[in-house]
Amino acid sequence: MDKRSMLEKASLFHGHTCEGLLIGVSAASYAMELMEIEGPSADEEIVCVAENDSCSVDAIQSILGCSIGKGNLILRMRGKQAFSFFNRNTGKSFRLVLKELTFDDQAQKREFMLSAPGPEIFDVKDVPFAPPPKAKIYRSQKCPVCGEITAEPWLRVGDGKVICADCLQKDDPIQP
Repeated sequence: MDKRSMLEKASLFHGHTCEGLLIGVSAASYAMELMEIEGPSADEEIVCVAENDSCSVDAIQSILGCSIGKGNLILRMRGKQAFSFFNRNTGKSFRLVLKELTFDDQAQKREFMLSAPGPEIFDVKDVPFAPPPKAKIYRSQKCPVCGEITAEPWLRVGDGKVICADCLQKDDPIQP
């Protein structure tokens, strides 16, 4: 699939075309080239660790089949247009980091992102961390305070009871 077709697919998923989506399409295209694959991840064999939560991540999801629900899309918030990819079948891994690019206008940038080869858009680096483990399915239990079912890793001990993080931190609802 060429980048223009990828952009069309990503735009349908995302809802519109924007600068961030162009970055994600270029990252997905280059990742496919480097991993020597032609299509999306059917299960968890291709993993992306995105260092941002921008529109670019929607392109990764729609083109490469990486998703938070499948456990093969991990957000590692660093505020960077950087994406680490792992192919669990081959062991290949690399990190794509967007180069500093300057354009006169949006049309020039769009055309560049759609036509330039990956090495002109991204630096390829080693991944600075181990591959994430496969997704786990956890047991859940009911929080005795709010009554909501919560996966065990997100339960906490408060006042001698095992309760959900929301009930433990009800005085500070913004805390993750």
